[in-house]
Amino acid sequence: MPTFLLTMPKLSPTMEVGTIAKWHVKEGDFADAGQLLIEVSTDKATVEYNALDPGYIRKILVKEGQEAKVNDTLAIMTEGKDDPIEEVKAPTPTPTATLPSSSVTSPFQPEKEERLPRGARPFASPLARKLAKKSNIDLSSIRGTGPRGRIMSRDLAGLAFSGPEEGLSPIRKIIAARLQQAKRDIPHFYVNQSIDVTALLAKRAELKEQGITVNDLIVKGCSLALKEHPSINSGFDGNRNVILRFPSIDISIAVDVEAGLITPIVFEADKKSIQELSSTIKGLVKKAKDGKLQPAEFQGGSFSISNLGMFGITSFGAIINPPQGAILAVGGSQERLKIVDGKVVPYMEMIVTLSVDHRVIDGAAAAKFLKTLKELLEEPAKLL
Repeated sequence: MPTFLLTMPKLSPTMEVGTIAKWHVKEGDFADAGQLLIEVSTDKATVEYNALDPGYIRKILVKEGQEAKVNDTLAIMTEGKDDPIEEVKAPTPTPTATLPSSSVTSPFQPEKEERLPRGARPFASPLARKLAKKSNIDLSSIRGTGPRGRIMSRDLAGLAFSGPEEGLSPIRKIIAARLQQAKRDIPHFYVNQSIDVTALLAKRAELKEQGITVNDLIVKGCSLALKEHPSINSGFDGNRNVILRFPSIDISIAVDVEAGLITPIVFEADKKSIQELSSTIKGLVKKAKDGKLQPAEFQGGSFSISNLGMFGITSFGAIINPPQGAILAVGGSQERLKIVDGKVVPYMEMIVTLSVDHRVIDGAAAAKFLKTLKELLEEPAKLL
């Protein structure tokens, strides 16, 4: 056929919609097979998409900054420059932009304004009256959901908000959905471990000129601990109700990007030297920040690490990244004192928290893993 359609590709297993980040061609251009056509912001990253067949871009239906569902038509192409084109209805555009508060209707607004007779006192709880007075809300226009129509504090939720409301980016949408599902469906439990990282920080200072970071050493320590405790390198398939024993140690590193959070993967981390590991992580972080990760670089993984130590956080608990069975949350280094042979000795403490899926991993296994990790990080020569 002389006319063919460029449709929104499915660029990740969880992708349902994508946003056109950039068109690299314009109407009237000829695109050869393999030529870069568009950059698409998916639920994971911004991915480049190339032409599968040669042709002329005759009409662009979805503009930059607009969303389209998978398989929606993005553009009409033809083999010849002047071939007639078929009429194709453009998908309804959904711009992912900040929305003013006036354009969003609060779900707590009454369906129809109903005012009480002049002088009548609204039937409301004391707390609802207090909140209404503080926020200057007219109770006479509120429909109560309490007994006998009484106005409760919950009926005022959201009514006092007057700031802007922001639409979710594709990445933020999937983060919201996946983390809500993970927290709801996965029986999390948490195991904390205090680690003396005085020697680790000293070793990092020795390796600083090579670009080695504390995080690199932690990733290396986790890879070796996972090798010794393979039950932690496991996951759970909720659809089939089976435990997954991952054949390789592929560590997902949580990276904060402008659009949200993404977890690029260091594949076979246990087989890499500390220098190879450091170089790999730096490359992945840069690509994540630039939005250039390919799907194969962030889909999968057998274990995750989230490090907030650089922000001065003492400790925290992370949400498991399914189908993985565990994630390690790393806090910052804090100066502490301990007694050794009757003397007070200063040292640097780091607290790590292992979040575990109890369907896959038991408490004793989690404790043994952290004991091994502690030994490795307290004797950093074992990491090199």
